[in-house]
Amino acid sequence: MENNEKLLKQLEKNGRITGEQLASVLGESADEIRDTIAELEREKVIVGYNALIDWDKTDRELVTALIEVKVTPQRGDGFDRVAARIYQYPEVTSVYLLSGGFDLVVMIEGKTLKEVAHFVSSKLATIDAVTGTATHFVLKKYKDKGVLFEEDAEEDRRILVI
Repeated sequence: MENNEKLLKQLEKNGRITGEQLASVLGESADEIRDTIAELEREKVIVGYNALIDWDKTDRELVTALIEVKVTPQRGDGFDRVAARIYQYPEVTSVYLLSGGFDLVVMIEGKTLKEVAHFVSSKLATIDAVTGTATHFVLKKYKDKGVLFEEDAEEDRRILVI
C-alpha cells in the first residue's frame, strides 16, 4: 500500500474497522489492506488495539493520577533505565519523557487516593535517581485520544461572521 499514514489514521480512529471498510475508504483492495496491516504489526508500527472506556459510567471505582517526576539521568542510559524501572509497576499505565521542569510524567491508577499516595512515597520516591515528584489527580475526563466523553457537550452556538 502506497500511503500507510492514511491507513494508520483510520485504525487509530476505529480499531474495529474491517478490511473491507478500509479498502472502501482508502480506495485499495481488502487483501492489500490486510497484508499491509499484518506487515505493520510484524514491524511493531502497530503495537496493539485498545477499546476506549468511560469508566465513570461503570461500577469500577478508580483514582487516576498524573505524577511529574524529576530524575537524575543515568550514565550511558539517560532516562531509559529509570523509566523502565517505573513502567514495570502494575499500577503504572503510561510513562513519557518530557521537556521542561520535569523529566518524566507517570500515569497511574489506584483504588483510593491513599493507594496512589502510598505508591508515590514507597515505590516511586525511593528510586535513587528520582529527585522530586508532583502528583496531580484527574478529577474529570473530558476528552481522551480525540474522543469526547461528555454526552451533552455544548455545541458552538456562535454566529459565523465573514
